[in-house]
Amino acid sequence: MIKNKFSFAVSNADVKHFFSILIFLIPASIAIGISVAFFLWLLDVATQLRFQFPKLMFLLPIAGIVIYLLYKRAGKNAGAGNNLIIDEIHEPVNAVPGRMAPLILFSTVLTHLVGGSAGREGTAVQMGGSISSVIIKKFKLHGIQKKWLLMAGMSAGFAAVFGTPIAASIFALEVLAIGKTKFQAWIPCLVAAFVAHFTCLACGISHTVYTVKLVTASHLLSYFHFDTSYLILAIISGVLFGLVARLFSFSVHQLKEVSQQWIKNPLLIPVVASVLILAISYALGTFDYLGLGVTASSPSGTSIVSAFTSTHIDYSAWFWKLLLTVITLSMGFKGGEVTPLFFIGATLGNSIAVISGVPIDLFAAVGFVAVFAGAANTPLACTIMGMELFGGEYALYLGAACYMAYYFSGHSGIYKSQRVVSRKDALLSKLK
Repeated sequence: MIKNKFSFAVSNADVKHFFSILIFLIPASIAIGISVAFFLWLLDVATQLRFQFPKLMFLLPIAGIVIYLLYKRAGKNAGAGNNLIIDEIHEPVNAVPGRMAPLILFSTVLTHLVGGSAGREGTAVQMGGSISSVIIKKFKLHGIQKKWLLMAGMSAGFAAVFGTPIAASIFALEVLAIGKTKFQAWIPCLVAAFVAHFTCLACGISHTVYTVKLVTASHLLSYFHFDTSYLILAIISGVLFGLVARLFSFSVHQLKEVSQQWIKNPLLIPVVASVLILAISYALGTFDYLGLGVTASSPSGTSIVSAFTSTHIDYSAWFWKLLLTVITLSMGFKGGEVTPLFFIGATLGNSIAVISGVPIDLFAAVGFVAVFAGAANTPLACTIMGMELFGGEYALYLGAACYMAYYFSGHSGIYKSQRVVSRKDALLSKLK
């Protein structure tokens, strides 16, 4: 097995740095929690309006042009999104603007209102990084204080939007580099994640509950659910999840380059994207692959929720969601990648379960986190996320699939600013 290096050493200086930013950390996390709660409320309103008035989708070209002009005239470097925050953590140059938060909030809600296939994690993380950056500039923080507060902002945004604070605290550490994770900033990230999470809940926001129920098979150590056939299938499926994650990441980056190369007028890029999105949706005879995808407009529709229960999901559902999301995010619209990755993984896991005769809910859950693990190169955070969402007793299956997906997803994930400290095939090279 290929080794992922972790650094757990914490010095007295690290403890001092934590207490030095605590006075900024708490208010920043509260502000992020409130902002994400407002964003989630707006997102729900936009989704319900689209369900109620499906003809809003014909405004896709106009929305795309508005988003392009908005970022061109007011966005400056904010268009780089999560990559800008990751770059700022690696090499601080005061590049994260305060305007990033309102820009990404408005453009993401608009994208969802008119039917773009996008997520919400990227928006929440950018809001977290932007709010932290405002505080950093206001109080002239620098060095480790600045770096940790930005990471804490990422954790806070992630935790508030998904309701998984422990996974969020690790995500901000793990996403920075492939091959080595430094845990010195884990405590501030953990504090920020829990404060933002509970703040979001206090604002009346509730998160979707996914249930996995296994009543057969033995239990290992009276806690971890264990079935040899399930574990073997989770490992094999992890390879497939990793390859799909690789396809998603490659397609997002490649289509963006190709569209900019072949469509000379940048205003036409979102227009072409809109035509493709609408044409594909009408050809398929369904709009279930548009929007967030957590729920569908009808009870019989395809969604993340239905992937945990339905035996009638089309085997190609994961592909159509992947295609429409790639078009949306590569050609001018805004939003996150993660919730669409959940959809892709859950529906693909559902298909694997139906074909193999294993529990649908379990493998929908496994796919849910494993495709994300491969695309973001964050297997530890995704394993823990699965435990927070579905139950710690399924950790063996979740972890096996997440790490296999990570190994087979390549080095070019959804975040181009992610550094490669140690290649995934390093151990294999040494064995030759």
